[in-house]
Amino acid sequence: MSDLDYPEDLRYTEEHEWVRQGADGTLRVGITSYAQDALGDVVFVSVPTVGDTVTAGDSCGEVESTKSVSDLYAPLTGEVVAVNEALDSTPELVNTDPYGDGWIFDLRPADSGAVADLLDVTAYRARLT
Repeated sequence: MSDLDYPEDLRYTEEHEWVRQGADGTLRVGITSYAQDALGDVVFVSVPTVGDTVTAGDSCGEVESTKSVSDLYAPLTGEVVAVNEALDSTPELVNTDPYGDGWIFDLRPADSGAVADLLDVTAYRARLT
């Protein structure tokens, strides 16, 4: 899997989501290169609703590909404050730019310190081998 990209400044979950902490404390969430590669061509993304409260580890959406449907899990408990509306018309952004334009939603965590409990890049890579 060494040909896939895993940015070192992100945190990761066991379920293959990534988390990027913003300057304002919100968290941007998406799926990793590994997840999008395993799914294949993404054709639809079901995102949570802005204002929803999500619970860490619970399903909060789905990513559908030509191969399968996979749940999207909340990396932390908090409030959904934004969703990537571009995915409505171009879900393939999850494949082509998983860490950029393919982000899925922004979360205001209930406990901002909980980000530190997520996997760092070294621990995430170790899970893939």
